Amino acid sequence: MNTKFYNSLILLTHDDKTFTIIEGEMHIRDNVIAYIKGTPVGADRSVIKSAASYEQGEPLLTFDSERDMKGNLLMPGFKNAHTHTAMTFLRSFADDLPLQSWLFDKVFPKEGQLTEDDIYWLDILGIMEYLTSGITSNFDMYFFPPKNAKASVDCGFRTVQTSGLNNFGGSVEQVEENYNIVNEMSDLTSFIIGFHAEYTTSKEIMEGIAGLCEKYKSPMFMHNSETITEVNECKERWGKTPTELTDELGMYKYGGGGYHCVHMSDNDFQIFKDRGLYVVTNPASNLKLASGVAPINKYLQLKIPVAIGTDGPASNNCLDMFREMFLTTALAKVREGDAACVPAEEVLYMATTNGARCMGLEDCDRLSVGKKADIIGIDLLQPNMQPVNNIVKNIVYSGSKQNVMFTMVDGKMLYDEGKFDIGFDTQDVYKKANEIIRRMQ
Repeated sequence: MNTKFYNSLILLTHDDKTFTIIEGEMHIRDNVIAYIKGTPVGADRSVIKSAASYEQGEPLLTFDSERDMKGNLLMPGFKNAHTHTAMTFLRSFADDLPLQSWLFDKVFPKEGQLTEDDIYWLDILGIMEYLTSGITSNFDMYFFPPKNAKASVDCGFRTVQTSGLNNFGGSVEQVEENYNIVNEMSDLTSFIIGFHAEYTTSKEIMEGIAGLCEKYKSPMFMHNSETITEVNECKERWGKTPTELTDELGMYKYGGGGYHCVHMSDNDFQIFKDRGLYVVTNPASNLKLASGVAPINKYLQLKIPVAIGTDGPASNNCLDMFREMFLTTALAKVREGDAACVPAEEVLYMATTNGARCMGLEDCDRLSVGKKADIIGIDLLQPNMQPVNNIVKNIVYSGSKQNVMFTMVDGKMLYDEGKFDIGFDTQDVYKKANEIIRRMQ
């Protein structure tokens, strides 16, 4: 299907973490961006008279769909770089508890009752919420990865997965099987080696995971240094931090990273820098569970790449990248006592380009000819986006889900003006989710 967007503002991303906005049109051939043309404008939409026009690719001549953007913005979709999607069933179920009590006393007992069919429907509910927030792909850690992947494929959504393997279930052999199944299932699904966390996982299992990373030359991701208790207990067990232990086990030969990374030592920072690892920050979840505030500014100073995730809907409780972006920059400013640190441009880059690269989605990291058509439309004609002084800063500091006009994944419009086109009736999905939690004792 060929699609034309015209009368658009288009956000172009550069490797120096800056953005150019052009006014023009974009053509989509099937699932790929085929053509972009426009005239650069300032962040406040003022015409840059000295700038040369921008043109990339060859224009298409016929279209199945044409859309007048009426001066609104096309931008790359957000990449939600840490999720537990199917935990939608525990939204607002186990709130106002510290992490250890929340996880061991409330979450694990309920999760033990989940079936593969439950996971399928709960994933679809989560995907619907992602779409309303302009999220075009997520990096998921949960049970039954092939079922998770099927939910994504059936909806037309893009999901990368990693393993949540720990002492309470699964095996290294099952991780390997899931790795091969999911990576071969669809262009919309992929799998990266990982495990839940040091504090839930035996050394024998961790050594097995390190072996898989070596065998498949895979990056490795895990929950890392989320709480000070986690770090201190790891040091008591091994005399090392979680980062030092997993690095010693050889898990980062091919990259990867960690989720949360709130309480890090100087040596942890150096390992992340030397290995080229990604930090995935989850500010709303860390605040709600009182885990702490990650040292984002220091990561940036050390040129350690940072991506952003919502974490799961049981600990957040909403899957909203606008809120995560705002918290990422605002908490960094308070932590450092510096209102100039971690600026909006840096944060928008984290939520789009860095998230894609963290997840191995280099073909979805920006709007450029040849890249996948994972695109969102942002309504600038809303009160929270006016007046237009700086579009990028408006997105990060005042943007919200109300500004998401549509969410396109792989060239297909999955969410448009409040309506879903994912192959499922919304009321059926809500009914299934409620049935699942009501069934549990």
